[in-house]
Amino acid sequence: MSRRVLRGFDAAAFATLRRERGFSVSDLARLSGTSLGTIHAWEAGRRTPQIDILAAVMAVLDAPIDAVVRIQEDQRFPGDWRVMKGLTQPQLAAQAQLSTAAVQRIELGEHPLSDANARTLSGLLGISPEAYRDAYHRARQRPPGTSC
Repeated sequence: MSRRVLRGFDAAAFATLRRERGFSVSDLARLSGTSLGTIHAWEAGRRTPQIDILAAVMAVLDAPIDAVVRIQEDQRFPGDWRVMKGLTQPQLAAQAQLSTAAVQRIELGEHPLSDANARTLSGLLGISPEAYRDAYHRARQRPPGTSC
């Protein structure tokens, strides 16, 4: 499975949150099942998290993902809404009873978004169909070379 850079991840906010919650890097890695090197790389800004691993770490920190992934709601793409829920594309696809490829193409704005899919996906993500459709239109209208 290919992984992309996690858009909006704030390494400094992550490190600050870890310290404020009283976790050493070692304890956080151990309790979340993540490697010590992974946590260090995130905090140093050398790597961004995979969403499933970040979700596990944030559960240990008892903090929402949007505490460290900072994207304004009116600038989010469909994949950003999924990330905020801590879901991978395959997880969301399974819940929506869609193929992973369909979810991927919708998130990229490359596949038409039906009203039914907008309702299903937005419901699973806890947002309105209008908010999801707006995110979809941002993805479709993004400039060439812009990742989402």
